[in-house]
Amino acid sequence: MASASTQGSELENLIRLLAKLPGLGPRSARRAVLYLIKRKESLMLPLAQALEAAAEHVAPCRVCGNLDTANPCQLCSDPRRDRALVCVVEDVSDLWALERAGAYRGLYHVLGGVLSALDGVGPEDLNIASLVERVRGGEIKEVILATNATVDGQTTAHYIMDRLAQTNVAVSQLAHGVPVGGELDYLDEGTLAAALKSRRPF
Repeated sequence: MASASTQGSELENLIRLLAKLPGLGPRSARRAVLYLIKRKESLMLPLAQALEAAAEHVAPCRVCGNLDTANPCQLCSDPRRDRALVCVVEDVSDLWALERAGAYRGLYHVLGGVLSALDGVGPEDLNIASLVERVRGGEIKEVILATNATVDGQTTAHYIMDRLAQTNVAVSQLAHGVPVGGELDYLDEGTLAAALKSRRPF
């Protein structure tokens, strides 16, 4: 029979691991662990099985960097996608966000982060060389840069534009500015400045 200290260490280990997840601190992790323990059969065990299956079968797509159980991923393999368009995103979460919007039917390329001198992230640490190689393949006609409107995101976008300058591909960037339904009084100065720079004829 396990001692109380052993049981306690197992719970604390679970809490410690959950607390590393984005948006969860130690207090939220404790609540989550208690919730899971009370629902062991209906939630905790199926969750453990799902995590094990995901760890075993989910991997980055060798073409675009998306996460999937298939390789190439389902998006890259879908014949209905426009293969002349590639949207470049920082992370898989950005890809998922664009897919939820349902307004884009091209392909993707996941960089795996952004250039950051402060964090020591250089071009060799990102999937930029593989993007240039894909473009040189000749099938891609337009690259859409969908990096975030941060200093590092824009630095990365400009670096990619420079790398693609010697190719015949068109390079565009997502517009940044006032969101649909947004009120000017509630927007920060950076968003307003981007909206003014991205203005278009009415």
